[in-house]
Amino acid sequence: MRIIGGTHKGRRITAPKGVDTRPTGDRVREALFNLVGPVEGASVLDLYAGSGALGLEALSRGARRCVFVEADAAAYRAIKANLETLGLTGGLVVRRDVIAVLREERSAGRRHGLVLVDPPYERWTGLEPALGELLPPVVADSGIVVVETGARVEPTLPLALVTTRRYGSARLTLFAP
Repeated sequence: MRIIGGTHKGRRITAPKGVDTRPTGDRVREALFNLVGPVEGASVLDLYAGSGALGLEALSRGARRCVFVEADAAAYRAIKANLETLGLTGGLVVRRDVIAVLREERSAGRRHGLVLVDPPYERWTGLEPALGELLPPVVADSGIVVVETGARVEPTLPLALVTTRRYGSARLTLFAP
């Protein structure tokens, strides 16, 4: 797997071994950033970060900072190693449950210009109510939330639907406040 664009274009990144992490493919990552547009100076929140590919891509493309949230130990280590190998600054890796982190972000009044949500596809239905409650307060007024799900799933959140697109077995859905 490689970074698609920005200052680190072409650099390799690693993903944790095993079947628990499903890194977002190059084609889907490229489509995501084409849909989102420029991210220079943005604060990014990468939820269910896995290998960190989405947040690493955002940092390479000029995001000011990215908070990677991942509960899995192997994935956590992979993100930290990728940040170190690439020499990317502005990355903070948090090994905790996403819902707990979102509650803290909401309580602290922190808001992000780009929120990336890529949970295990089979968990979306169970997570949707909590994410629907906790995501809107952490998105900046001009921010974007990108949800990656399985292609057959059409996620809903109490935010304005910007677009939804299918890419093979994946679907990207963009929401805005």
